Amino acid sequence: MNSLSWLVARYRETGDWLALSGSTRRQRDNIFVGVLEKSGDERYRDIQKSDIVAGKNARAHTPAQARNFLDAMRGLFRWALEAEQIKIDPTAGVKNPPRKKNAEGFKMWEEEELEAYYAKWPVGTRQRVWIDVLADTGLRRGDAVRLGCQHIRDGVATIKTEKSGFTTQVSIPIHPNLQATLDAGPTSDLAFICGAHGNPYTKESFGNQFKSACKQAGVDEGKKAAHGLRKIAATRLAEAGCSEYELMAVFGWKDPKMAAHYVQEANRKKLSRQAFEKLSRTKSPAPLHSAGKNVE
Repeated sequence: MNSLSWLVARYRETGDWLALSGSTRRQRDNIFVGVLEKSGDERYRDIQKSDIVAGKNARAHTPAQARNFLDAMRGLFRWALEAEQIKIDPTAGVKNPPRKKNAEGFKMWEEEELEAYYAKWPVGTRQRVWIDVLADTGLRRGDAVRLGCQHIRDGVATIKTEKSGFTTQVSIPIHPNLQATLDAGPTSDLAFICGAHGNPYTKESFGNQFKSACKQAGVDEGKKAAHGLRKIAATRLAEAGCSEYELMAVFGWKDPKMAAHYVQEANRKKLSRQAFEKLSRTKSPAPLHSAGKNVE
């Protein structure tokens, strides 16, 4: 009852654990497997902040793994503190590893790349269903693969998001272009995104299939991902004049920071266009030398 393995086993029985999304649980399970192989017999009450820092530093060559390690251990020990299994949380005060400078994250699709994909996969193909669901709803991959007829009422898709632990609900009107694609299919009974035999996908298997479809269309699948379509959806809405709060409602963001980024970028483009439109309506000033002035 004093080992780290015992504590992890108890944590997996809690509501805190079950509230995590399936993908997060799988990710943290993988972390725990490695940790328990090395330290499963250690007394969990003896684990100190220095041990957590050492675990983080051991994964420093891959910052994402270091962050995942910290997230898993924080979840475990924060629960243990609340459950009075420990008196001090050894993860408290441990900083996240720094993110790489100039990291761009997932790249947004360009309109030319969308056109190349559409040329390869016209309406009536399942690959066309895939991209239109992603681009016209802005859903993350894990939510897009679950979306089906059961979520649609009066032309509006309503679904609880995986990333929020299925606590945040978004409502997205079905665009006429998307409806035309869905009507043409093919789709499955429970999910619009499906395989060749109508089988639904996990988000991981869909990611692999979508990359293959991109490659066949001549789109660089190494640089483009399904999440990049979420970015283009946000950009299109922002450029159409949507506010931060409207974007937050569509994409399920609780912090306006991300929505503000898209709105600000859209406003910059709009202001730039307006500035040059004003310039084009003015008469070009006469060159300074025509007035007999020398300018040095």
